[in-house]
Amino acid sequence: MSGENATPLGFEKHDHKACVVGALAAAEARCAAEGLRLTPVRQKVLELLLREHRALGAYAILDLLRDAGFGSQPPVAYRALDFLAEHGFVHKIERLNAFVACAHPNENHSPAFMICRLCDAVAEAHSTPAKGALGDAARAAGFQIEKTVVEAEGVCPACVDKADA
Repeated sequence: MSGENATPLGFEKHDHKACVVGALAAAEARCAAEGLRLTPVRQKVLELLLREHRALGAYAILDLLRDAGFGSQPPVAYRALDFLAEHGFVHKIERLNAFVACAHPNENHSPAFMICRLCDAVAEAHSTPAKGALGDAARAAGFQIEKTVVEAEGVCPACVDKADA
């Protein structure tokens, strides 16, 4: 899936097990091709984020790592998250101070996140920071946009009935 008109990933129903298996296989292949070390703890953190299909904070990830037999010191989780974020396998959701697996890991893109204020579910879509009002303002100021973080808060399809109650 690519392009700015791509359907956001995160709220739709899909074969979740196939999604996790496919994303892990793609991450392993990309790491092998690029000479990156996908250590067991890095792989486990990515797997946990893929399985949860929602944003998790570092301490929640650390708890899950501990349950899976990995280290219990915060640097274990933070180092894995730093690696995964640096290489685009995960993104940090600033509003939640949490991380989510990238829905488009093999694409160079600027993500935009839709965050449910009721259940914290996250969907990822493409944003185009160089276009639109932000791009116009940047060009007028002589500013070159290198990175954006777009986060919108609202209500996901699963919670829409709860929001009216």
